[in-house]
Amino acid sequence: MIAHLRGKLISRRPNLVIVETGGVGYDVTISVPAFAELPSLGSEVALHIHTHVREDQLALYGFLRHEEKDLFEKLITVSGIGPKLAITILSGMPADDMVNSIRANDLARLTKIPGIGRKTAERMVLELRDKLPLVGADQVHVVPSLSATQEDVLSALMNLGYQRATAEKALANLKENGSFDAMFRAALAAMSK
Repeated sequence: MIAHLRGKLISRRPNLVIVETGGVGYDVTISVPAFAELPSLGSEVALHIHTHVREDQLALYGFLRHEEKDLFEKLITVSGIGPKLAITILSGMPADDMVNSIRANDLARLTKIPGIGRKTAERMVLELRDKLPLVGADQVHVVPSLSATQEDVLSALMNLGYQRATAEKALANLKENGSFDAMFRAALAAMSK
């Protein structure tokens, strides 16, 4: 499998580049933001590559940063999202904003991306929310150590639809460390304020 390409940029369009390396020109599909960051024609370019193999096709998808490739590969694991739609998604929103939108369950923002309806956005959130790395200010997030009962309360709150960070904060602010019922009710009361 091709995982990385370095060579001369001989053609570029908003969603496709041709990179010549070793006398061979490779068609590589890219996102619009990657296109905007490409050097001029004739310059050397290095791309992280995802090779997608189907019965009738071998396609290369290129990324300037490894983090974008990782996000692309996570997106194509979501049912209903193939490589072409994943590139469209990456073209519709900066990667960090997308990760934050998925982690925050921001369906309104995700559905503004062309080709993403409500059901696809819901699947993205459901299937990727806990698999994506924290970005931006959230990277300094410290996970508190929780007792088994606190873990159960946290799980119950998340099953009710509360965000993990919000539930953890409510648990951290609790003074009591009693039964599941008492802690669950106190956490719910704290979050409803």
